[in-house]
Amino acid sequence: MRKRRFTVLACTALVLFAVTGGRSAADGDPRVLPKQQVSRQQYDTLLAQCRYAGKGGKARQRCEARVAERYRVGRANPGLDCRRYAGVTVCGELELTRAERRCVTDSVARGISRRRAEVECFVYR
Repeated sequence: MRKRRFTVLACTALVLFAVTGGRSAADGDPRVLPKQQVSRQQYDTLLAQCRYAGKGGKARQRCEARVAERYRVGRANPGLDCRRYAGVTVCGELELTRAERRCVTDSVARGISRRRAEVECFVYR
């Protein structure tokens, strides 16, 4: 009986190892990142900037889902990259469309800083 339990446990562990590819969140699996802790204000800013994401409601929903997946409300995160240009505050890495990336490239070539160009192209494109 004891040998059978060990065999069942070993087989279960082997199956789990195979399914996960031998990785876990503790191993730093890039597909399983821990949520970053941010203040309520930072979280609200991250959600509010989703209104500028792409065109249509699906892009906004995907953006809001990414925020919920990546962040949680807690203490303020001084390492979160927040900036304000043209009356709009954004935080974190902006996921730009192809047109927005072209806009950034053109704006930088005209002398605008990359950070400002990202915000302006994200909001006004």
